[in-house]
Amino acid sequence: MLDLTYETPKPRVIAGAKHDWELVIGMEVHAQVASNAKLFSGASTRFGAEPNSNVAFVDAAMPGMLPVINEFCIELAVRTGLGLKAQINLKSAFDRKNYFYPDLPQGYQISQLYHPIVGEGEILVDMEPGIARLVRIERIHMEQDAGKSIHDMDPNMSFVDLNRTGVCLMEIVSRPDIRGPEEAAAYVLKMRQILRYLGTCDGNMQNGNLRADVNVSVCRPGQYEKYQETQDFSHLGTRCEIKNMNSTRFIQMAIDYEARRQIGILEAGGTVDQETRLYDPDKNETRSMRSKEEAHDYRYFPDPDLLPLEIEQAWVDEIAASLPELPDAKKARFVKDFGLSEYDASVLTADMESAGYFEAAAAGRDGKLVANWVINELFGRLKKEGADITASPVSPEQLGGIVDLIASDAISGKIAKDLFEIVYTEGGDPADIVEKRGMKQVTDTGAIEAAVDQIIADNPAQVEKAQANPKLAGWFVGQVMKATGGKANPKAVNQIVSAKLGL
Repeated sequence: MLDLTYETPKPRVIAGAKHDWELVIGMEVHAQVASNAKLFSGASTRFGAEPNSNVAFVDAAMPGMLPVINEFCIELAVRTGLGLKAQINLKSAFDRKNYFYPDLPQGYQISQLYHPIVGEGEILVDMEPGIARLVRIERIHMEQDAGKSIHDMDPNMSFVDLNRTGVCLMEIVSRPDIRGPEEAAAYVLKMRQILRYLGTCDGNMQNGNLRADVNVSVCRPGQYEKYQETQDFSHLGTRCEIKNMNSTRFIQMAIDYEARRQIGILEAGGTVDQETRLYDPDKNETRSMRSKEEAHDYRYFPDPDLLPLEIEQAWVDEIAASLPELPDAKKARFVKDFGLSEYDASVLTADMESAGYFEAAAAGRDGKLVANWVINELFGRLKKEGADITASPVSPEQLGGIVDLIASDAISGKIAKDLFEIVYTEGGDPADIVEKRGMKQVTDTGAIEAAVDQIIADNPAQVEKAQANPKLAGWFVGQVMKATGGKANPKAVNQIVSAKLGL
């Protein structure tokens, strides 16, 4: 494992007019399970389908329709819990959460309040190289998503699309362990990374497949420590929940605004109402949506159409055995096996595709050199074109071939960049390209020495300057490289120039 320092979360201290205040944040991440069918029906979960085309009778709450549990959704929830080092509950149950909304045809949502499928776990949030924060997971429960109400298609009517109704969500609930906006954003990104490695959620925030509700409260310095000692939430202040955040930048902005809003109320002698709020990114403000309901307001009770869910430990063990190498372990291995810095390893393990590309390119080669080319040249070019590693026109084998040519001194770093451009735009085998286009590096010291002698003979004044100030010897190196079309071995050129000038 990496040599990490696990810090107790440092609070974000916000100065008010009268007092200093600390932030306390808890997150509820809603992750859409990567299943082709819904939680209790066989209807498709495909995004972008025609409105109301992915709706089964049970999703539309037609009379007499009974839910049937999708076993694959259960498997992915268990897989997620294992990936977060959480307790898997072999017995769980579904409950009805009763409320009316036009895009919820049943008049209730099937969820898990009392007996969730996954219990306590944890996640390490990377804040900077060598520093990680531990955030505790309280639970993961499964529930149906609601549909979508559309209000901007007609001035007098609203429309309802039930395509999302019944889609399986995992609600991943953290403890109030997050202490600042940046840490909240890092938490969501780390969660997204783990879910994508596990293959349990595609993490697409733009489509709403991953979104977060952010619970924000403020307290005076020292109160959080009292909560830690007593587990009494009253020490943390009244929380407000900001719903449906699907951008880490907006999450940070919303938290900062909401904290200052609450501080303003408290310092004016008022009290913060526990409520649900929405964030308006155009105005950079949160606004009230509704008072925050408690569990009893939803009249929860066990769903009478679904028996308690019982799973076997042997099945859980099978799922555990199939888990991939997760980001933290992969990063630690890259640092150990390839000698990478933690930063470079973090970049390369940001997603499984990038990590797989690097490993294929680095097999049997200098890992640091390969990492440099992947991160700086390949990633830089792909980012410029708005593409990702899966769309790379340069295969791992081609990039490895370029690195082989550099390592064997067949080409210089400058020639390698020209070669990379050719391979990127035209394709082909790097070694063949170098051979056919005469791109090999000049390593014949006799040829290099002749070029150096000629330039020294043609520039006596520059020789005197360089001998008086050795830093100016670089001018001769540049002239030799220019004279040889950039093919001369730079190391050899430097050595010969220094010798000839008596430096």
